[in-house]
Amino acid sequence: MDTNELKFVLRLLGCPNYCTGLSSSIFNSFKKEKNKICRDLGEQELVDYSREIATVKIKDAGQALLKLDSSQLPISDQELKVLERISKSSKKIAPSEIKVSGLKSDERDSILKVLSERGLIDVEIKIKRVKAQVWLTARGIEYLRDEFIPDSGVQPVISLDLLGNYLRFLRKNLRQSEPVAAVLSNSENSETETINKPSDEGILETIQKLDRELGTENYLPIFHLREKLQPPLSRDELDQALYRLQSNDQIDLSSLQEVSAYTPEQIDAGIPQNIGGQLFFIIIN
Repeated sequence: MDTNELKFVLRLLGCPNYCTGLSSSIFNSFKKEKNKICRDLGEQELVDYSREIATVKIKDAGQALLKLDSSQLPISDQELKVLERISKSSKKIAPSEIKVSGLKSDERDSILKVLSERGLIDVEIKIKRVKAQVWLTARGIEYLRDEFIPDSGVQPVISLDLLGNYLRFLRKNLRQSEPVAAVLSNSENSETETINKPSDEGILETIQKLDRELGTENYLPIFHLREKLQPPLSRDELDQALYRLQSNDQIDLSSLQEVSAYTPEQIDAGIPQNIGGQLFFIIIN
């Protein structure tokens, strides 16, 4: 990491769950460079960030599909309308230029994702322009905890606040890097109790318990689970566990529509998506 990248990461370490909005005032000193720094750190897999489709363009396969009999097309009517609108331009266009009556922006973005996965359009992905989130990855935690050594050829000026962020990070994550052993002893013998990270089934049981205790009626906000399980789990470990539970059809994850009922910190605890809003609620199947 160069000096600016290091300072960027150290500022991120001072945020709850090592995640914050890219427009946060903590990044003001980077001015217009922060997006480039964020992308560069993303390429190193040390951070990740909210993405969105910046431009789209129809591919030859998409043009060929539009020439087929409409009754035989393997796509929905709304998908067809979006594809037809894209085909009218020979250049890349922004999603905001795709006007289809009755189609909301989040529905449009979902359709664009589907059309891209089917190889019908080319999409250009960039950092989300509005309310983008940036967070430290599991690889970033591992690198800072186990591998990072400052370059002796560079003499960056690091404030005590940033140094404090790093020291707190190390204390927390070095404790988590090995199972925690609590030694119980008496005059005759002693035994060691090891506290391990919860399994996926244990996480599911915690979700069920929290939902009952908090009365969230099977719509448990993710921030409650983070408060319960981080630590011993890292943010990324919990996210991946939730994805596994979802893929096994044990839970569903849904996005937040009405943000006014929650604080920015609670909203930041959701799982950012490349397209659309953050996943915020956990629903048990």
